[in-house]
Amino acid sequence: MPKIVKIEYFRVPPRWLFVKITDEIGNVGWGEATLEGHTNAVEGCLDAYIERITGMDADDIEHIWQTSWRLGFYRGGPVFMSAMAGIDIALWDLKARRFGVPVYQLLGGKVRDKIKVYAWIGGDRPSDVAAQAEARKAQGFTAIKMNGTEDLGWLDSPSALDDCVERLKAVKAVGLDAGIDFHGRIHKPMAKQLARALEPHRPLFIEEPLLSEHPDGIKALSQLTSTPIALGERLHSRWEIRPFLESGAVDILQPDISHCGGISEMRRIAAMAETYDVALAPHCPLGPIALAANVQIAATTPNFAIQEMSLGIHYNAGSQDLTSYTHNPEVWKVTGGYIDLMKGPGLGIEVDEEQVRRLSVNAKPWVSPGFIGPGGEVREW
Repeated sequence: MPKIVKIEYFRVPPRWLFVKITDEIGNVGWGEATLEGHTNAVEGCLDAYIERITGMDADDIEHIWQTSWRLGFYRGGPVFMSAMAGIDIALWDLKARRFGVPVYQLLGGKVRDKIKVYAWIGGDRPSDVAAQAEARKAQGFTAIKMNGTEDLGWLDSPSALDDCVERLKAVKAVGLDAGIDFHGRIHKPMAKQLARALEPHRPLFIEEPLLSEHPDGIKALSQLTSTPIALGERLHSRWEIRPFLESGAVDILQPDISHCGGISEMRRIAAMAETYDVALAPHCPLGPIALAANVQIAATTPNFAIQEMSLGIHYNAGSQDLTSYTHNPEVWKVTGGYIDLMKGPGLGIEVDEEQVRRLSVNAKPWVSPGFIGPGGEVREW
């Protein structure tokens, strides 16, 4: 079996971190280790993993995953798991390309030919959503997601929630379904009110109604509303996700393939969710490699529901977009709310390595935005 001889990583605009693995006979695979706002930390972790796994057999994806997980003593968390994800995705891409088949063929074959998708509107301080919803509808989307509110205090005026309800009504009037992202920025006294206020207008789901560090609060809130509860982007392994499944607090699981250990761990998480009758809707406001990896999972997963994609997301404004860094951006064309399942080898995208290398030169790490309240206090973003 060919051995890994080189692992490289590339920081590229707008905020992505790509990984390239080469084996001793020249086979190549690409992964994505993006962890928004923590690029430097993931790069440091990748340096350690590179030293450990270079020289291992590239085909032994599970052994490499277990080596990365178990031999470091400390494990899990967003930094370690994002670095692991970049390597894991690249290894699946490399192996499938060597066999000349899509990754989903190595995962048991497809259960669908099209993948349902949604896009973002509204930005971090949501506004002008009706026009943006019309634009997404013209692009072929039938569903969108938007932030529920701007920053809020622990206990804010109930009137601060009114705009969110009006935005949902405006998007529904355009004829689109809408997920509402609470983004963990709304604390329990306000989240309870907003969930109840939105319910008559039937959002597709409410996402991260509270931060995942409050599992009991999420369970209690889930019992107050019939709206599906979605979460998972800040849960980084099956062990972190298990309590939410066992408590019945989540209806739609949203792990991020670049944060949870890659394709290997995502498929295990998906199978766990199926046993609890929970849908899979992977989080992915990231780059084309991460999205392509998610599509491979979606192709093989019975309980897959819908896929987030970052086409034209506000974080990409004035920079590269989902259609950058590849030679076949047409794979992201949306028709009737769906993209077609890619049929090419590996992840199904062809990375433009020249563009990756050129734009990685002197690329700056992306810094997470933040909110400051009127009293000078830090608020959840």
